[in-house]
Amino acid sequence: MLRLATSNHQRFVQASHFEVTYGGGEANVAVALSGYGLQSAFVSRVPAHEIGTSALQAVQRFGVNTDFIVRGGNRLGTYFLETGASQRPSKVIYDRAASAVSEMTPDMLDWEKVFDGVEWFHWTGITPAISVNLQKTLKKACEVAKKKGVTVSCDLNFRSKLWTEEEAQKVMIPLMEYVDVCIANEEDAQKSLGFNAGNTHVEGAHLDEEGYAHLCKALKNEFGFKRVAITLRESFSATMNGWSAMLHDDEDCEQPTRSTRYEIHIVDRVGGGDSFASGLIYGLLSKESSKDALEFAVAASCLKHTIPGDFNLVSVDEVDKLVKSGGSGRVER
Repeated sequence: MLRLATSNHQRFVQASHFEVTYGGGEANVAVALSGYGLQSAFVSRVPAHEIGTSALQAVQRFGVNTDFIVRGGNRLGTYFLETGASQRPSKVIYDRAASAVSEMTPDMLDWEKVFDGVEWFHWTGITPAISVNLQKTLKKACEVAKKKGVTVSCDLNFRSKLWTEEEAQKVMIPLMEYVDVCIANEEDAQKSLGFNAGNTHVEGAHLDEEGYAHLCKALKNEFGFKRVAITLRESFSATMNGWSAMLHDDEDCEQPTRSTRYEIHIVDRVGGGDSFASGLIYGLLSKESSKDALEFAVAASCLKHTIPGDFNLVSVDEVDKLVKSGGSGRVER
């Protein structure tokens, strides 16, 4: 996607220009995983004109394989971002109608080839919200990935500006049969799958941890997920959040594992969930335990909140240092 953002926390009505970057749920995950040293590829469709090429180059720059990105269509999906501050929330306006990816159909790629030698496939709930074409394409991808023994993760990522709760649940619930690792927050679980997290009130910075633990177990039991990860955000203001997570593991956890909690002063919140997802994927593939994987994911996402743009441009070493130190923020000399 093309991101057009106001600068210096300006409102849309003040802006005389927009800052151009690229991003989007799955693209953000692919870039982060490549930065951690894993081979990652991005599957999508972008126009064959110069803006499409710029989007390709944005992810290629960070080592992401774009061999399975189809060229075609007339326009790249766009979103406008007004970055909030203090008690004024950030605002996003989508401009995605008739985008190249929305017109993507299952027959545009050889999915057997796409998943040859692949260990992990990640998708977000934003993708099927875009169009019926993408719902069919995603279902085909999930079917082939499952058949070939690929681990499938999904970040539920409900977006009210793209579809309703009823539309989301009609599509998302059947797709859960292909998912091994489910990633969500309390709103995603409720609106995409119809499950509630108890008395949690994010805007009031109140977390019902027992409710979250129950949510993890309920999702795992209902859909047969191997793992369920729930991010816990306490929103004190647009620029100050509490940030942590829980992971219910299929291996040996009777109760969900709770991560370290970070208090973060936000530079850019967009991509925060994607940075958690990519950190969790890396951790589950590379770390010794699920607890270590969860701590890596939360720390990685904590760092992303300090970086402008969609992409989480941090290294494994930087994340590991934060996990070990707790993050003093002192200058490294």
